[in-house]
Amino acid sequence: MTDVNDTLPDVTVLDSAGNAVNLAALKGPLVLYFYPKADTPGCTNEAKDFTALAPEFAALGCAVYGMSKDKPAKLAKFAAKYDLNITLLSDEASDATEQMGAWVEKSMYGKSYMGIDRSTYLVGKDRKVKQVWRKVKVKEHAAEVLGAAKALG
Repeated sequence: MTDVNDTLPDVTVLDSAGNAVNLAALKGPLVLYFYPKADTPGCTNEAKDFTALAPEFAALGCAVYGMSKDKPAKLAKFAAKYDLNITLLSDEASDATEQMGAWVEKSMYGKSYMGIDRSTYLVGKDRKVKQVWRKVKVKEHAAEVLGAAKALG
């Protein structure tokens, strides 16, 4: 499980265009957030919130990445449908999701299943995780992450 002061794992995922992206090679500062499924209400609102604040993140030199297990083609449609200007990543194999601790046991109506824990990682210029949010509630979350990014300096 990736936590504060850890670096991102050496895992390669795909962006929405199908290009390989190695997490360990990403330069900070950056935000990497995990969401369960593209084009669902909570995930859409979260992506729209990060998109709305993308210019402020960019002014800090901070890239924003959203990751799910959706296929790149689905991510591309999701981004186009809502005019998202953040980078969406596909982790179909769950490598990054599991290594970072975002693949967890959940339960609904008394049934257990495995799924993505809505979580966010703020990574500094030194490529180390500075803050982690787990079991994220979407409302105001992007603004909270922006505040933490500003505090990094």
